[in-house]
Amino acid sequence: MLNIPEKSINPTDLDVFILQRMDLVNRKYLIGSCNVLVKPMYWRRMGILQDKNILITGVLTDASLAFGVAELALSEGANLIITGAGRGLRLTERTARKLEGDVEVLEFDVTDQTHVSNIHERLKEKWNRVDGALHAIGFMPEVGLGEDFFAASWEDISPGFNISAYSLKTVAEATAPLMTNGGSIVGLDFDARFAWPAYNWMGVAKAALESASRYLARSLGPENIRVNLVAAGPIRTMAAKSIPGFKEFEDAWDERAPLGWDVKDSSAVARSCVALLSDWFPMTTGSMLHVDGGYHAVGA
Repeated sequence: MLNIPEKSINPTDLDVFILQRMDLVNRKYLIGSCNVLVKPMYWRRMGILQDKNILITGVLTDASLAFGVAELALSEGANLIITGAGRGLRLTERTARKLEGDVEVLEFDVTDQTHVSNIHERLKEKWNRVDGALHAIGFMPEVGLGEDFFAASWEDISPGFNISAYSLKTVAEATAPLMTNGGSIVGLDFDARFAWPAYNWMGVAKAALESASRYLARSLGPENIRVNLVAAGPIRTMAAKSIPGFKEFEDAWDERAPLGWDVKDSSAVARSCVALLSDWFPMTTGSMLHVDGGYHAVGA
């Protein structure tokens, strides 16, 4: 048996080479007259986002849900551009340094139409093709949160609807024309079928996001572009800290969710987003995937 050092094996030179993902356990391959033992350590698995071009919005700190998605997407072989906006852009740039690989940071204020054009042109210039986008943007002024539903005027909360719901269409405007081989748009959500304590107008904005995702799915389906949402359980992010009474969610969720729930662990949310961005859900669109430990399914 011939053991060949790692650097001397080049799978592109093999006449016959079958690579099973994550299943290379002392397999033998016939090359000419030599039996070659190929060990698992010599091969890197292909990720489910290998060579896919993905835009990820909403990365602020390494506690952001979008950061977890970006980190996992990179490990699954994706090429990434991440975005930030306004005063948070510098924080996004610092956070990007914690990601492995060459990750470009762009400014994307979804309320500024020139930014939409700029993002589109930069994506076209760098990649010419986009395969997926993550919408992880949300905002509601303080007056729109809390327990007084009547406190906010439309002038107060209308920017929140623009940023939290209408912006899904804005992200699609920037990316969908470049999804020439089909693609996937995934949005982060918090289940808006119910009236939550203190969530108030943000909950209404999330309901608008959910409706927008279905209409976008209907509109973009003929282009083979899928649009889905991930309804995550509560995670301790900077955005969550701005919600009055967030502790109530934390205390109740782990007790009620059949699978339990850890507000400090966003890995399940990241995995679900990455799966939806991949080719593993080719016939799923207009859907809301609950990643909440099963909380949504339990009545009491």
